[in-house]
Amino acid sequence: MTELATPSTASTEPAISPAHAQAKYQIRFDWAADGATAVASDADIVIWVDVLPPATAPGAPPAAAPTLDALPPLPDAASVILGGLTTASAVAAWVLAEQVRLGRRAMVSIVAAGGTTTSGAVRFAVEDQLAAGAIVDALAGVGIDYSSPEAAAACAAFTGLRGAVAHLLTASASGQEHVAAGRTPADIAPLGRLDSETAVTVLRGRPAAE
Repeated sequence: MTELATPSTASTEPAISPAHAQAKYQIRFDWAADGATAVASDADIVIWVDVLPPATAPGAPPAAAPTLDALPPLPDAASVILGGLTTASAVAAWVLAEQVRLGRRAMVSIVAAGGTTTSGAVRFAVEDQLAAGAIVDALAGVGIDYSSPEAAAACAAFTGLRGAVAHLLTASASGQEHVAAGRTPADIAPLGRLDSETAVTVLRGRPAAE
């Protein structure tokens, strides 16, 4: 007698390749929701980078900073903070303090939001790449430097273009979207001023030190 096959209840979701998880590295970097799924599963700290959120209508105020609910699903145990060009050093100091609190190496995943195409796909956003690289560079400055190739490449992009960051921010596709929506280059430029802010926005985890 032939037994009938039992329908499989296994998930049809494709498994994340261990290589894509960058799990052997302390500092990882990837893009958007799929990238967060890949690199953040065992992270102690997730740094979300979105330098220029989608442009608002002419005359409307800039989009507010995202809330935790607006981000892709992230591991419950991870602290989640926002990072950018203006807070790179402050973020690195926060991560170092959290690593000291943990009493061990903190695993850090930097996730760039990127832009969105008309089809809904994730679009490479140079401003997010540069900001992620600035954070990787600042982390190296406090001794947290075991970076994946992806994180190292973002860092190299930032260090190589450090002097042009303000121009690249306004000249980028995202920057030009904001100009077309009615914002001026002078409105956008402050977002490219490296380390101009000392406060870190913490969406989940230990409050930033005053």
